[in-house]
Amino acid sequence: MNASVTPTHCPYCALQCGMNLTSSPGGGVEVTERADFPVNRGALCGKGRTAPALLSSRVRLTSPLVRTAGVLEPASWDEALARIAEGLARTRSEHGPDACGVFGGGGLTNEKAYALGKFARVVLRTSQIDYNGRFCMSSAAAAGVRAFGLDRGLPFPLEDIPRTGCVILVGSNLAETMPPALRFVTELKENGGRLIVIDPRRTRTAEQADLHLAPRPGTDLALALGMLHLVVAEGRTDEEFIRARTSGWEDARAAAMAHWPEYVERITGVSVPELRAAVRMFCDPEDAMVLTARGPEQQSKGTDTVGAWINLCLATGRSGRPRSGYGCLTGQGNGQGGREHGQKADQLPGYRKLTDPAARRHVAEVWGIDPDTLPGPGRSAYELLDAMGTDIRSLLLMGSNPVVSAPHAAHIEERLKSLDFLAVADVVLSETAALADVVLPVTQWAEETGTTTNLEGRVLLRRRALSAPEGVRSDLEVLHELAARLGVEKGFPSDPEEVFEELRRASAGGPADYSGITYRRLAEENGVFWPCPAPPAPEASTEAGPAPDAGTEDGLPAVVPDGPVPAGTGEAHHPGTPRLFLDRFATEDGRARFVPVSHRPVAEEPDDEYPVLLTTGRVVAQYQSGAQTRRVDELNAAAPGPFVEMHPRLAERLGAADGDAVTVVSRRGRAVAPARITTAIRPDTVFMPFHWPGEGRANTLTNPALDPISRMPEFKACAVRVEAAHEE
Repeated sequence: MNASVTPTHCPYCALQCGMNLTSSPGGGVEVTERADFPVNRGALCGKGRTAPALLSSRVRLTSPLVRTAGVLEPASWDEALARIAEGLARTRSEHGPDACGVFGGGGLTNEKAYALGKFARVVLRTSQIDYNGRFCMSSAAAAGVRAFGLDRGLPFPLEDIPRTGCVILVGSNLAETMPPALRFVTELKENGGRLIVIDPRRTRTAEQADLHLAPRPGTDLALALGMLHLVVAEGRTDEEFIRARTSGWEDARAAAMAHWPEYVERITGVSVPELRAAVRMFCDPEDAMVLTARGPEQQSKGTDTVGAWINLCLATGRSGRPRSGYGCLTGQGNGQGGREHGQKADQLPGYRKLTDPAARRHVAEVWGIDPDTLPGPGRSAYELLDAMGTDIRSLLLMGSNPVVSAPHAAHIEERLKSLDFLAVADVVLSETAALADVVLPVTQWAEETGTTTNLEGRVLLRRRALSAPEGVRSDLEVLHELAARLGVEKGFPSDPEEVFEELRRASAGGPADYSGITYRRLAEENGVFWPCPAPPAPEASTEAGPAPDAGTEDGLPAVVPDGPVPAGTGEAHHPGTPRLFLDRFATEDGRARFVPVSHRPVAEEPDDEYPVLLTTGRVVAQYQSGAQTRRVDELNAAAPGPFVEMHPRLAERLGAADGDAVTVVSRRGRAVAPARITTAIRPDTVFMPFHWPGEGRANTLTNPALDPISRMPEFKACAVRVEAAHEE
């Protein structure tokens, strides 16, 4: 392959689409098609195509900044790192280790997520670490562990979707959030399969559906229970599968039977005939799937909501076999791997539980520390942010922008301002970085090598294609330097492959076992699905030739140069696991667990003062908090700012025309944005995208009520009133 072409992956969503970066004469790169990667086969959305725009020094940070007399000013790396080390050490000395907080991001590579979790627990000795992936798919993760004993976004590859008979897509707008994935749905329909979309809005994805159900926001749990009721009443359960491969059915069935169709219709607004049609469409074919996204998950009952959809799959035998099952469409680029290796408050590398003594011993041995020195579980993401300025006095933040992305965002902004010390490492000066005492400019996707794990559980290798601008360092270098300044000289290498080799050992034997994965394999095989345990070491042989993974003294592979490695090296290895649960589930007895769940209302129901429900989401041209995409001219031209989507009946009551400024008010604050009037939304609901700061910030309004299990905030439903802006 031409040395100027680097195969890699998109920096944005959890598809992690394959792309080639081709060097340009001026020293930059441009995106070209990479058809060999099966997830996207060369297709890219606008965000992926324009990703190199963020590599420009014009839109990014290229020097550390320190706050002097209230103003952020350029500084040397030595001064910036010294300020951070002093701030964290002072907090630890005066208030104890748990007064130091660490907040990570779902866009960090596996190596960075691993090193950040290790830094928090080994260097700072704090339990207070979590990451913005808690706001992504934590409810689905909790429900998956509860039912299957294991959480992986999709337990099957995306290529299985076109081969099934029916897909229920719950709270996902693939056409705008993951456009290249829409082709799997298109192929499903071309193959004779059916698509059911459940969304309170008639999105571009819902327009592709054979059946679109539009429930009130926050009622997906009742909808799933109503469908399960009909499955039982119509004799559509798979009794053989239930007997052979599950437990807990009797209690789950009793809970579902309390949700008769007419009752569910009153709760959801979805008619009984529509419910019956959905059940027929799902149950008639031999195979079927349910895929959830943020709609049902970002609720204060998100774990139970996802659990209800899992129960529907289990009751109909749509799990644990090919072309069927429950899956979650992970959102962030490394939202899957980011929580598997230590960023999450309650987890150690390999998806091990922090409270498990055996897990603590294993990881502590890899890290060379006493397991008794490992802190216990800390606060979840919102709870950590809410404690800033009181229990948490200093915060190190990497790759997140909670000023825009957190619920009750005005409150979180004030909490950030109340910290004794805030350090942020980011590519751009985000709204959160602008509040910091020290800001560090760090490398991004095309300037560093590292791994990510996409929504299928496929571990991928991103390759370095060009050098970072002068003055920019990697997050791994930052952690290496800070650890040394805080008294830990070893254990934090800045080379990503060296970090990955340690991650392999730390994950070995855990639920998310990466021990059989190497950079060499990722280059050869276009990604490897976990779990992928290392095979037993081969017995000694007198034959010539290296043993598997030979190349270094500890038996791990030598550093592999950039570029693909020829196949056929003769390595013996585990093939990886594209499809989970075909023989048994990951529970102690190998059976999937039904969990009885019942409908309950959203944490904040509409009333006379706040009579409308607000739901939030994304648009195709922007991504997450917009910190990066809002700096790309082409994307801003397509989506220049926030809006309030509303039904014509609501607009008529307000006297608002399309484009008029309207004010949306919740118990937490107000936001102002232009009205976008459409019949594609329910009359009792308004929608706002959450990518923008300022007066149009949707998360000023959202409710931080937390799911009791996943600790997910209720982004998807809160009570608001809508006013014409001129009435203020």
